[in-house]
Amino acid sequence: MKNILSTLFLASGLMLSAQVGINTESPKSKLDVNGDLNLRDKIAVLDATDNSLSLGNNDQLLVSQGEGYAPIWKTLRIPEYEPNKFYLIFNNSFSDKVGVDFTFGEQPPATSTGKAAAFVKGANFSTLPTFKKIVDLSNKIQVFSDENKTYFQFETVVQANFTANGTPDTAIDYACGIFVDDKLISLRQNNLKASSAQFTFLTHNQIGMVTNLTKGEHDVSVACSRISSYGDAQNRKLAIGVNTSSNLNKFITQSSLKVDVYEIPQVFNPIIK
Repeated sequence: MKNILSTLFLASGLMLSAQVGINTESPKSKLDVNGDLNLRDKIAVLDATDNSLSLGNNDQLLVSQGEGYAPIWKTLRIPEYEPNKFYLIFNNSFSDKVGVDFTFGEQPPATSTGKAAAFVKGANFSTLPTFKKIVDLSNKIQVFSDENKTYFQFETVVQANFTANGTPDTAIDYACGIFVDDKLISLRQNNLKASSAQFTFLTHNQIGMVTNLTKGEHDVSVACSRISSYGDAQNRKLAIGVNTSSNLNKFITQSSLKVDVYEIPQVFNPIIK
């Protein structure tokens, strides 16, 4: 009789109490377990769409939807990585229709330091005063592993407002560089020549690579410079990523930069939500 009464009193207490604690005298929710929880059978959650109980599928996790909402089953998809292999972790593309242009007065003096001395890998952007950045190609990239290879592909159109000139003496030398954290990692120099057709132009393609950037955010940018002018080119404007004349437009001359970061995975971002 005592056992029966004790059971009845316990059941009554549980029914009257709003919160139940196991191994705690001050429960903080309707069921508060202070210790290990061992489930021997199944977990089911209410599916609010049809008011049924959902057991989920194999390999699914319960994910919170916030206060006042029942949790839901979600499938966690984590790619499999093989050790010591590079994988594409980050990629993005940027475009710019503003470009940069140069008059003859903006190129370095003929007596300035030789190109070979100035254009070395790792040169700081601040040491290249005649270079102008293509504004909308300046962006941030993210690196998650110390072992990485980052590839860059830059494309633009270069034009000068040359008049028709069949002689080879009218031309402009220019250079474009790709920078990471304002350090030069790739540079290409080219020459745009006047021809029998006025307003000549060319397509500039450039690929660069840098290895083992430090983990974290990095600033990527592209900058170009007018280097030398020959013949009548002293009177002409050079434009990179923008048109000088109406035979082209900003859509045709726009610049683009593609960035791909390959890494050997080391650390994965924690799953928060």
